[in-house]
Amino acid sequence: MRATTMSAGAWRERLVRAAAWFRSACLVALAATVGAAAAPLRLAGLFGDGAVLQRDRPVPVWGWAAPGAAVSVEFRGERVTATADGEGRWQVSLPPMPAASDPAALVVRTAGEACTVADVVVGEVWLCSGQSNMEWTVAQSANAEHEIAAADLGLVRQFRIAKVPAEEPARDVRGGWRPALPAHVGAFSGVAYFFARDLHRALGVPVGLINASWGGKMIEVFLSAEAIRASPHAAAIQRRWVAERDDLDAKAATYPQQLAEWVAAQAAARAAGTKWDRPRPSDPRGIRDQHRPACVFNGMVAPVTPTALRGVIWYQGEHNVTRAAEYRDLFPALISDWRAQFGGRDLPFLFVQLAAYSAPLDRSRVAYAELREAQATALAVPGTGMAVALDLGSPGDVHPRNKQEVGVRLARVAKARVYGLGGEWSGPVFRLARREGETVRIEFDHAAGGLVARSVPVPGFELAGGDGVFHQADAVVSGAAVLVRSPAVPVPRAVRYAWANAPDVGLFNTVGLPAAPFRHSLP
Repeated sequence: MRATTMSAGAWRERLVRAAAWFRSACLVALAATVGAAAAPLRLAGLFGDGAVLQRDRPVPVWGWAAPGAAVSVEFRGERVTATADGEGRWQVSLPPMPAASDPAALVVRTAGEACTVADVVVGEVWLCSGQSNMEWTVAQSANAEHEIAAADLGLVRQFRIAKVPAEEPARDVRGGWRPALPAHVGAFSGVAYFFARDLHRALGVPVGLINASWGGKMIEVFLSAEAIRASPHAAAIQRRWVAERDDLDAKAATYPQQLAEWVAAQAAARAAGTKWDRPRPSDPRGIRDQHRPACVFNGMVAPVTPTALRGVIWYQGEHNVTRAAEYRDLFPALISDWRAQFGGRDLPFLFVQLAAYSAPLDRSRVAYAELREAQATALAVPGTGMAVALDLGSPGDVHPRNKQEVGVRLARVAKARVYGLGGEWSGPVFRLARREGETVRIEFDHAAGGLVARSVPVPGFELAGGDGVFHQADAVVSGAAVLVRSPAVPVPRAVRYAWANAPDVGLFNTVGLPAAPFRHSLP
């Protein structure tokens, strides 16, 4: 082997390069070590102080730690373990537990870290979602000052998920648990709070509300991407959104100039002391992102899907009133989707049928009626229940203030259908109609004690003959049936009730629940 000789300068250069390489290698190794060690142990945002866990079911608990870290979770004498995966995520499942109103600590540990969640109770957990009528707070509800001052339910708690849209499923949510006490209850969803208050009084256990509502949203933003691909109607909506997105992107180019002109004009008006009422221009990019199909599911629902729930309450549809035919497909698709996402094929899904609202921009005057009918078709899905709110609305306001009664009606459904406590949970529901000469006899379910007319004749009934033209009809109660006739329609071929955006409502059962609207063709 032939030896080679190197100059002193060459040796120095090689030594410098070797030292530099060694330092770099050490820094990389140190960074990797520090990075792994620095990955903090943490729980998912849903598990904060004051959390409510679902009773009588396995309870998933999850979070993040250093990849490969051994993690233990301790709660009420139970200890379960897991190992963080390559991305640092870990998940355990606490065994089913009975209800517990006395708070306890949930403690999570790794070899070098620990975190503690205080004041955790066990009871009933409900996901509350939909658009503005679910988001509408106690502070915005009727008799708000009294309701807030009287709130004294530390075992009724809400976790308000921050409103963040997302293009892809997010890993986590921001929010916090708050008790139904005067300092916090004003920010609760009104419908959800009054629902939970009634349940808590009936069951005597803690009730947790996970609030994932967002006003002004269409149903498609609450669907997962998988459900959108599986639904022909939702897939068509996705294609429409892409076309609208491209148009909004083009408009976004002019937004900075529009905003600058608006700011300058506002300043000039103020300087001149003149009234300024022009609305601020909206950023098209924000409109685009907030109406992207699946964006609310991705940002607010997907991150909490591992959690254990008792059920879902839902109040939405106002933003879909012009697309009732699509809603017939999308609403059952959402129910199936969320059941699959939360791992419960029989997860109770209770919803509110839209209240009366005149909808002045609707020339048909029946768009709300058609959407209510689309909502009601979801009752064919097992494990669902509907609270009718037709009598609670105000024709001039899309946001009825009487959230108390809406919540109580949902709680009636839950107590009877979910908890087996009995009691009438629905207003009269159309069962059959038959002609008896010029009169139509209509029979109802949920009218065992008879029907109640708030006025005579009962308003809201109409008949049509072979020409399909509907005429106001006279209607009277006869036990558990209604007899309907109109001199203008000697041979009735169709009957309908409360078929308008804001109809007159006059038919109830003996527990005070209103009849659901309907339409029916006669042979």
